[in-house]
Amino acid sequence: MVETVFALLLIIDHEIKEHRIQPTLSTCLKGKRIAERTSKGNSVQYKCIKSKAEIEINIDGSHTIKKLILE
Repeated sequence: MVETVFALLLIIDHEIKEHRIQPTLSTCLKGKRIAERTSKGNSVQYKCIKSKAEIEINIDGSHTIKKLILE
């Protein structure tokens, strides 16, 4: 299923290593600020985006990003 989501991206050496769905943009920005404070590497970058994504529904009912659709 394809939906538009807010995602918090973990970028290391210009490559997306991890992405997490966030309920709102403000929640995403809050998570980004917290992650940047606790991050120690200079090559680590966090970014919030609004994008279409293939979503997978887990057994417990939570949603995860299967694939980002960057346009």
